[in-house]
Amino acid sequence: MSDPGQLRPLAEWLSAVGQVRVERKPGQPGPGQQGVVDVLTVLASSGGLIAALKVLPQFIRSRRSGFHIEATVNGEKFILDATNADKDFQPLVERLLGY
Repeated sequence: MSDPGQLRPLAEWLSAVGQVRVERKPGQPGPGQQGVVDVLTVLASSGGLIAALKVLPQFIRSRRSGFHIEATVNGEKFILDATNADKDFQPLVERLLGY
C-alpha cells in the first residue's frame, strides 16, 4: 500500500462487506529490507472474496491520486491503482480466482 496510514480504513472498508474476516498482521521484512508495513489478510469464501475484491476500485478512487494497493491472491501479485482499477479489474479477478 502506497500510504500505510490507509491500512486501517481499508480493513474497515473490507470488513463492512460481510462474509469476510480481515486480520491485520505485522509484515515480515524481505532480504535487504529494513522497514516493513503491516499486512491485511482477508479470510472469506470465494463469494466473500469476490465481494471484497469488488470494493477495492471504489476504495482506491476515494483516495488521493497516486494511491495504490499491492496484493497477492493464490500466490499471484497484482497492483491496483486509479489507472487500472476499472478497466483491468474484472479480468484480473477472474484470472486470480480461476474463472
